[in-house]
Amino acid sequence: MNYTIRQIMEQDVPFMWDMLYESLFVPEGAKPFDREILQDPAIAKYAEGWGRTGDIGFIAVTDDGQPMGTITARFFTEDNQGFGFVAADIPELGMALSPVYRGLRIGTALMEALFEGLRQKGIAKISLSVDPGNEAAVKLYRRFGFEEVGVVDTSITMVADVR
Repeated sequence: MNYTIRQIMEQDVPFMWDMLYESLFVPEGAKPFDREILQDPAIAKYAEGWGRTGDIGFIAVTDDGQPMGTITARFFTEDNQGFGFVAADIPELGMALSPVYRGLRIGTALMEALFEGLRQKGIAKISLSVDPGNEAAVKLYRRFGFEEVGVVDTSITMVADVR
């Protein structure tokens, strides 16, 4: 399958919100979240006002223009922490693929693009929050050097060096 990875642009933001919804892990057989959860400030902060200083994001798009998935890095502050917050100078990763495109190594390509983008900006580390039941995601993150640094509720906080 042929696809391109490029920076997220303004016209990609609605799809980025779709991917934010897809990133909410639902265990096998459990009831999916209502889409209204995207209005919860704790969730919305990952996409709201996209394009602010420090935001870094990439999108995978098929050759015929179909969006496949996104990966983002966004800085949060001590008084407005994300779920995987570690420090104000370490951005937090958000990533999701449309279900039909999972398992095709597109997540790996998105991760490589993000790590390169972070290196170019001189950013040394990135954090994330992941449900331990999301085994495919945990496996991908470990391949990129993410290590567990804590647990919050039902999620693991992980950090990786990007240099």
